[in-house]
Amino acid sequence: MNAPWNSGMSGNRDPFAAFICDDTALDTLRPVVAELGWAPEKCAKGGLRNAIQSLSVTSSPNILVVDLSECSDPLTEINGLAEVCEPGTVVIAIGQVNDVRLYRDLLASGIHDYLLKPLATAQVRDALNDAQTVFNTPKAVDAQTAKRHISTAVVGTRGGAGASTIATSLAWLFSDEQKLPTALLDLDVHFGTGALTLDLEPGRGLTDAIDNPSRIDGLFIERAMIRANDNLAVLSAEAPISAPLMTDGAAFVQLEEEFRQAFEITVIDLPRNMLINFPQLLADVNFITVVCEFTLASARDTIRILSWLKTYAPHAQPVLLANKSQNGLAEISRADFEASVERKVDFVIPYDAKAATNAAKLGQAFVEANKTSKVAAQMRQIVSHILSAGDEVLETAEPAGKKSLLGSLDLKSIMSTSKKSKPSGTKKSKTKGAAKADA
Repeated sequence: MNAPWNSGMSGNRDPFAAFICDDTALDTLRPVVAELGWAPEKCAKGGLRNAIQSLSVTSSPNILVVDLSECSDPLTEINGLAEVCEPGTVVIAIGQVNDVRLYRDLLASGIHDYLLKPLATAQVRDALNDAQTVFNTPKAVDAQTAKRHISTAVVGTRGGAGASTIATSLAWLFSDEQKLPTALLDLDVHFGTGALTLDLEPGRGLTDAIDNPSRIDGLFIERAMIRANDNLAVLSAEAPISAPLMTDGAAFVQLEEEFRQAFEITVIDLPRNMLINFPQLLADVNFITVVCEFTLASARDTIRILSWLKTYAPHAQPVLLANKSQNGLAEISRADFEASVERKVDFVIPYDAKAATNAAKLGQAFVEANKTSKVAAQMRQIVSHILSAGDEVLETAEPAGKKSLLGSLDLKSIMSTSKKSKPSGTKKSKTKGAAKADA
């Protein structure tokens, strides 16, 4: 609530309001309020519940004082205030519980200060003056608005290609090893594994955002996202499969906008169907990591997705990543795959079933559970590649992509190569025809 918000929209809001449970505290507070030039009648009788009820139908003040004396569980009940408080409100809590743990927890939840009853005039004056200074001070986020924010979407060409594993691993490396504030947005609303992979409860944040896009702001992000580590926040969901996804995508775009303000890195686990249904999600994405496999079906769909990206997201730089590679066991060789998709594969991730099982058992991201593995080493290279791309690289992403194309080859070379080892002529013919049609 006292997060570094932009106070530029405070013109239509009251400068102060208070909701106090007892007359003694009111008698101490009102003279100080009048001394500061605010209206004493803005000090109302009633505690936190009264504040929530009142602010649900009126604008929040710049500075708000709430009495927690009647709350049986202040930390839980304060969440209700977060639901109705507008961004920028500096909140001071008053209570009777003298507990340093409660004090620290309240500060961590967004409360600016906690005053213990009985109130002293000097104590109240100092707290209100400090709150006014905080509210009027230029916010740190304003000075950082122009700094570069890197957003990468991770898209799998086929189900089971491992896009979600790649997304969580990238997010973990950005946050843990690079120490960058990172958001992981899992847009598989019904079957997402972003939170599950990290052994977290997904919560209702993402589904609430879809149902009420107008509620999405910095405070909503702070409350809805769950922390995986000091620098990584996750927004995921396990929506009931009986409830179809009813949205025009506005909530997702708004979430991305808030992420740009609150984080330095955004990693989006983007299912293929969401990519096609909501192309506006890629409007401000810098990198698109396309996760494929060396198979016929993946080759076909890599062609289709890369072609789609050239049309709908020409500003984004594609990163082609082949996952679960096994020497001598691939349906298609790397050379034939690259000839087919008319593009070099940027990174090849080896298949490591034992390491994947280990990560699942530990409830950790793949790279966290297997820090010394070859897969982790490759993932670090991907992170370095994304971070090393400066503004000039981002501006020339589309021409660079064109230079990497290999010519006018199609799946014919793959079919002729795989003909010796794949006796099913019907399947090959069907795949080739589909790929040609899309190409």
